[in-house]
Amino acid sequence: MLGYTITQWLFGILSFLAIMFALMVVFTRNPINSVLYLVLTFFCIAGHYLLLNAQFLAVVHIVVYAGAIMVLFLFVIMLMNLNQDTEPQKTVISKVVAAIAGGLLLFVMVGALRGSEQLQIKQYGHSDIGLVKNLGNVLFHDFLFPFEIASVLLLAAMVGAIMIGKKEIK
Repeated sequence: MLGYTITQWLFGILSFLAIMFALMVVFTRNPINSVLYLVLTFFCIAGHYLLLNAQFLAVVHIVVYAGAIMVLFLFVIMLMNLNQDTEPQKTVISKVVAAIAGGLLLFVMVGALRGSEQLQIKQYGHSDIGLVKNLGNVLFHDFLFPFEIASVLLLAAMVGAIMIGKKEIK
């Protein structure tokens, strides 16, 4: 236990928190609390990206998932106005079948992973591989033409969406 580094401790703590928050997403009855636990799970996953030295991916993960998509989920849940009166009640048989199916899935996953060796993560190359500066260098030097084609394609799609959605004036 003395040979663990701070990175391994952080990985263990973040993994434990991510699993606990993910379980809370599933077992929480209130849908708003479930979405908030999912946001906390996303923050733990972003912490894993930081441990892998992928800072850009961590920031994009927080902005896209914890920011935009979770706000969309919250709006949808609030617009649906879920409460106990309108929610259909599950029968005991459907709960038992769901528990058996979940147990079988867990059994298959444990069986599939049992024979695999533990992954040894080794760091090769530079320690600044996940930085935005390196991503920008690769994107704007090696892949400049495909990047520009993708930007023109997105611009054309945006103009097309505006033209389709525009009201015709008579």
